[in-house]
Amino acid sequence: MKRWRQLNLEGRAGCVLLVALVLMALLAPFIAPGDPLAITGEPMLRPFSSEAHMLGTDRLGRDVLAGLLHGTRTTLLVALFSAAVALSAGSIVGTLAGFLGGIADMVLMRITEAFQTVPAFLLALAAISATGPSVPTLIFAISLGTWTQAARVTRAQVLSLRERDFVAAARTLGMRPLEIAFREILPNAFGPTASLAAISVAAAILIEAALSFLGFGDPNRVTWGSMIAEGRTVLRSAPYLSIVPGIALVVTVLGIHLLGRGLSHRERLQP
Repeated sequence: MKRWRQLNLEGRAGCVLLVALVLMALLAPFIAPGDPLAITGEPMLRPFSSEAHMLGTDRLGRDVLAGLLHGTRTTLLVALFSAAVALSAGSIVGTLAGFLGGIADMVLMRITEAFQTVPAFLLALAAISATGPSVPTLIFAISLGTWTQAARVTRAQVLSLRERDFVAAARTLGMRPLEIAFREILPNAFGPTASLAAISVAAAILIEAALSFLGFGDPNRVTWGSMIAEGRTVLRSAPYLSIVPGIALVVTVLGIHLLGRGLSHRERLQP
């Protein structure tokens, strides 16, 4: 409750939106049991025209509500794991570069800059084209293009911390260099890096949707991007097929953005 009171209006609104999305993902097997890709009704039923299909059906007769709910599970799974992998990899690289310095710093930062020169979406597209579409591949591909910012932020923090008194004390106690880096410095440097989580998750959601829209998502899972692509073929006669998952995508990114702003505001208020 204390953390909730510390959030401003934006943060609370974002939190409510994200809690609703998480509940949608968790309750999807109960609200819409079975395979969301299964044909369950007549094709092209409009929203609210059938009790069995509240949001209608697509051109093959698949339930739109089932696809939306199960697509939430896929979207959040890929986004959260991609952000976690990207932040972890970036933190490790940034810690090594900032703590070791010298040649190691130069090499690691040149590698980071090389990855930054290529847009994250193109890196993800190339990785999936080489390995084939699947959820693990999506997670790896998205994190491949989004770890660099975490690396640079972590390196900057480590450079400011490595000469502090507690690091000198750790050296005096005989701790090994890598032990000092990851047990003493990284926990103190991880705060600003963790603040990138909202940006990383939002970026992962948009990249995953774009890849699925282009047909590079997991064909065995329904996703919002694939639903938007499916609706594109009948956009004039059934615009709801693209509008419904499109609204879900916008609401999710908006919720993450608002929560991120709320958390940043809370951090500024703390002494």
